[in-house]
Amino acid sequence: MSTNDSHDWHKISVRIPFANPKHASIAKQVIEVDRELQPHAVRRQLALEGDILVATFYTLTIRLARLTLNSFLENVDLVVRTISQFADDAEQRSAS
Repeated sequence: MSTNDSHDWHKISVRIPFANPKHASIAKQVIEVDRELQPHAVRRQLALEGDILVATFYTLTIRLARLTLNSFLENVDLVVRTISQFADDAEQRSAS
């Protein structure tokens, strides 16, 4: 995004805390595989701050911001539920 057109974009950021940095990293890796469906209208940046996944979205419309955030949070929910279901078992097997 160039600085010339930044006033046309809507910015939204969310910070999602995880139990530990490893789980935050797993979530980031899983989510960043999926590209935005409208890259000309939605831009996403994912970053880690310890055990926190930081997602920043730039969208051309408020409606796209809402839809993008809703979709992102659904993905985070799925990742969190999957981690909570399998993480302890996977970590115990790798420690053996």
